[in-house]
Amino acid sequence: MASTPKRATPPDQTPFNDWDRVAANPEFRQLLRAKKRFIVPATLFFVAYYFALPVSVGYAPKFMSQPVLGALNLAYLFALSQFFVAWAIAALYMRAADRFDRMGAKILAQLEAEKIQEKEKP
Repeated sequence: MASTPKRATPPDQTPFNDWDRVAANPEFRQLLRAKKRFIVPATLFFVAYYFALPVSVGYAPKFMSQPVLGALNLAYLFALSQFFVAWAIAALYMRAADRFDRMGAKILAQLEAEKIQEKEKP
Protein backbone atom coordinates (compact mmCIF):
# COMPACT_ATOMS: atom_id res chain seq x y z
CA MET A 1 0.00 0.00 0.00
CA ALA A 2 1.36 3.42 -0.98
CA SER A 3 2.00 5.91 1.77
CA THR A 4 0.30 9.28 1.78
CA PRO A 5 2.70 12.09 0.84
CA LYS A 6 3.38 14.68 3.50
CA ARG A 7 2.13 18.17 2.84
CA ALA A 8 3.97 21.37 3.61
CA THR A 9 3.35 22.55 7.12
CA PRO A 10 1.13 25.63 7.35
CA PRO A 11 3.03 28.73 8.55
CA ASP A 12 1.18 28.80 11.87
CA GLN A 13 2.35 25.30 12.87
CA THR A 14 5.78 24.02 13.86
CA PRO A 15 7.40 21.99 11.04
CA PHE A 16 7.90 18.27 11.68
CA ASN A 17 11.36 17.90 10.18
CA ASP A 18 13.97 19.68 8.08
CA TRP A 19 12.13 19.07 4.81
CA ASP A 20 8.90 20.52 6.20
CA ARG A 21 10.89 23.51 7.37
CA VAL A 22 12.43 23.96 3.91
CA ALA A 23 9.12 23.45 2.08
CA ALA A 24 7.45 26.07 4.30
CA ASN A 25 10.21 28.60 3.61
CA PRO A 26 8.94 31.35 1.24
CA GLU A 27 12.43 31.85 -0.19
CA PHE A 28 12.60 28.15 -1.11
CA ARG A 29 9.28 28.44 -2.93
CA GLN A 30 10.67 31.52 -4.69
CA LEU A 31 13.72 29.47 -5.74
CA LEU A 32 11.47 26.76 -7.19
CA ARG A 33 9.44 29.37 -9.10
CA ALA A 34 12.62 30.97 -10.46
CA LYS A 35 13.91 27.61 -11.67
CA LYS A 36 10.56 26.79 -13.25
CA ARG A 37 10.47 30.19 -15.00
CA PHE A 38 13.76 29.33 -16.70
CA ILE A 39 13.50 25.59 -17.30
CA VAL A 40 9.98 25.34 -18.74
CA PRO A 41 10.34 28.03 -21.45
CA ALA A 42 13.88 26.92 -22.34
CA THR A 43 12.73 23.31 -22.73
CA LEU A 44 9.66 24.24 -24.76
CA PHE A 45 11.75 26.51 -27.01
CA PHE A 46 14.36 23.83 -27.65
CA VAL A 47 11.80 21.09 -28.34
CA ALA A 48 9.99 23.37 -30.80
CA TYR A 49 13.29 24.35 -32.42
CA TYR A 50 14.40 20.73 -32.61
CA PHE A 51 11.20 19.51 -34.27
CA ALA A 52 11.06 22.50 -36.62
CA LEU A 53 13.72 20.84 -38.79
CA PRO A 54 11.90 17.59 -39.62
CA VAL A 55 8.59 19.43 -39.93
CA SER A 56 10.02 22.04 -42.28
CA VAL A 57 11.84 19.40 -44.35
CA GLY A 58 8.61 17.41 -44.56
CA TYR A 59 6.31 20.31 -45.43
CA ALA A 60 8.68 22.62 -47.33
CA PRO A 61 11.31 20.38 -48.94
CA LYS A 62 11.98 22.77 -51.84
CA PHE A 63 12.60 25.67 -49.51
CA MET A 64 14.86 23.67 -47.19
CA SER A 65 16.86 22.26 -50.12
CA GLN A 66 17.82 25.71 -51.41
CA PRO A 67 21.60 25.87 -51.72
CA VAL A 68 23.35 28.42 -49.54
CA LEU A 69 27.01 27.69 -50.16
CA GLY A 70 27.94 24.95 -52.61
CA ALA A 71 26.32 21.71 -51.47
CA LEU A 72 25.34 23.28 -48.16
CA ASN A 73 21.60 23.93 -48.07
CA LEU A 74 19.17 25.46 -45.57
CA ALA A 75 18.36 22.09 -44.00
CA TYR A 76 22.04 21.45 -43.22
CA LEU A 77 22.45 24.95 -41.80
CA PHE A 78 19.37 24.51 -39.64
CA ALA A 79 20.63 21.15 -38.38
CA LEU A 80 24.03 22.64 -37.52
CA SER A 81 22.38 25.61 -35.82
CA GLN A 82 20.80 23.22 -33.31
CA PHE A 83 24.22 22.62 -31.78
CA PHE A 84 24.72 26.35 -31.28
CA VAL A 85 21.23 26.79 -29.84
CA ALA A 86 21.87 23.93 -27.37
CA TRP A 87 25.17 25.52 -26.34
CA ALA A 88 23.50 28.93 -25.94
CA ILE A 89 20.77 27.45 -23.75
CA ALA A 90 23.42 25.64 -21.69
CA ALA A 91 25.38 28.89 -21.26
CA LEU A 92 22.22 30.73 -20.20
CA TYR A 93 21.42 27.95 -17.73
CA MET A 94 24.91 28.17 -16.24
CA ARG A 95 24.33 31.87 -15.57
CA ALA A 96 20.92 31.17 -14.06
CA ALA A 97 22.30 28.25 -12.03
CA ASP A 98 24.76 30.60 -10.34
CA ARG A 99 21.81 32.67 -9.16
CA PHE A 100 19.94 29.51 -8.08
CA ASP A 101 23.00 28.36 -6.13
CA ARG A 102 23.24 31.69 -4.31
CA MET A 103 19.54 31.51 -3.44
CA GLY A 104 19.97 27.94 -2.18
CA ALA A 105 23.01 28.84 -0.09
CA LYS A 106 21.08 31.69 1.52
CA ILE A 107 18.24 29.30 2.38
CA LEU A 108 20.65 26.76 3.87
CA ALA A 109 22.33 29.45 5.95
CA GLN A 110 18.96 30.56 7.29
CA LEU A 111 18.01 26.99 8.18
CA GLU A 112 21.30 26.42 9.96
CA ALA A 113 20.84 29.64 11.92
CA GLU A 114 17.33 28.53 12.91
CA LYS A 115 18.65 25.16 14.08
CA ILE A 116 21.31 26.84 16.20
CA GLN A 117 18.70 29.15 17.73
CA GLU A 118 16.47 26.18 18.56
CA LYS A 119 19.33 24.35 20.29
CA GLU A 120 20.07 27.42 22.38
CA LYS A 121 16.46 27.70 23.61
CA PRO A 122 15.98 26.41 27.18
